[in-house]
Amino acid sequence: MSFVWKYRTARHEGPRFRVAEYLKAATAILLIAWLFKGPLRLEAYNDQIVYAIIALIFAFELLSVGKWFGVTISGIVFALAKGFFWTSVFLFFGGWLGMSENLHAYDGTAFAYAVVLTIAGLLLAKFDEKRFDVKVEKKAYEFSGADFGEVKIVGHGKAYPVKFGRKNVGWVLNGEMVVEAETPLGKVSKKLLSPAIVWTEEKIAGKKTSPDPGFVSQVNELVNPERLYRKGKRDSVVDLGFIKVYKGENFEYVKLPFIEVIETPTGEEVKIGPMRFREGSPETPPANMLTIRELTNGFQLTKVGNRLKVQTEEYSIEVEDGRVVYRSGNEVLSLGTEHVSLRSGDVSITVGRGRTKIKIEDVVISARDGKVRIRAGGKAYTIEDSDAYKLVVKKAKDIVEEQSAELIEGLGIDRMLLGRRVKELLDELMRYLG
Repeated sequence: MSFVWKYRTARHEGPRFRVAEYLKAATAILLIAWLFKGPLRLEAYNDQIVYAIIALIFAFELLSVGKWFGVTISGIVFALAKGFFWTSVFLFFGGWLGMSENLHAYDGTAFAYAVVLTIAGLLLAKFDEKRFDVKVEKKAYEFSGADFGEVKIVGHGKAYPVKFGRKNVGWVLNGEMVVEAETPLGKVSKKLLSPAIVWTEEKIAGKKTSPDPGFVSQVNELVNPERLYRKGKRDSVVDLGFIKVYKGENFEYVKLPFIEVIETPTGEEVKIGPMRFREGSPETPPANMLTIRELTNGFQLTKVGNRLKVQTEEYSIEVEDGRVVYRSGNEVLSLGTEHVSLRSGDVSITVGRGRTKIKIEDVVISARDGKVRIRAGGKAYTIEDSDAYKLVVKKAKDIVEEQSAELIEGLGIDRMLLGRRVKELLDELMRYLG
């Protein structure tokens, strides 16, 4: 596993945090310039460069306050403590690298400030603990729809901010709204049952309006993480704004404060603070994660990067780069550019690259390498004919497409129709046997 250190702009942060990242990069450049001040002929500016480095350290630490939990007094104190700590380290080792003695002598003082401020921050953090919770604010804003690309919310009502600490992590919606998502299977449309929550840091509300205190009190109980994601229930998608988990087809994404993990078939990457550990060549982490969830029902829609997942109490649909996987009970439908399949109990139909297989009860039809093999009624047949091979591939695709429409509408597999289609295929294949 390789180790990579990157000064990179955070993806979901505001201008203040981007400036902090740039200042970190500027500090690193200035440190290198000071280290090689001799060859660069900067000895005359030795003290001025040291002062600039110390000022930049405190600047980016203070600007980074609130990145995870919002701005708090303890957060500011901890930022100062970190600034004094890095300053003490710089002053201590700088004595062997050409720093003037009068500056080097302050390393102990800077370290003492760091220790005292850390203790003060820990004590103050006790007062901030009660703020570190998911809470719906008693404020309401006009809502007239939101556009997230392939996902849209159409309608109108009120939006209430959801905060973790002092950071906005989502919105609770109350009104008449419909969520729409474009998929290769067509448009998925669902009327949202109020209240619904949208986990996103984007501003989707309009002008301020009068709130409903009773509604706020109700939804504050509903957004409780223990209620939304009960212990022992294995959710493939968890989104609480500051905690994000997504497990899909050959893809896992986990984001916590300070930690981000992505796993794909091509590799994995772990980010801890500014450090990155990478193995292989994983795909680029998603730019954002959006979740729309009904708080009193089982509907949830999540978009992470180019993936879309829709979950209800009856079915789930997952879309990835044109590939669709639909699940309902023991029925699974998979549609892709080079592979389609349908499975339900003793029924399975698969069309892949160079191979097709249809199985229903005691009938098995397999087509591969231009040959067709049939097993039915205790007998086995082999047909070596390219037209017969093409016929099986075409009929299998037709059956999957025909059944998928019934499946997506919630009607399940039509076994009578499926049996009739397989019998029609058998009758056509028997003609090749004479």
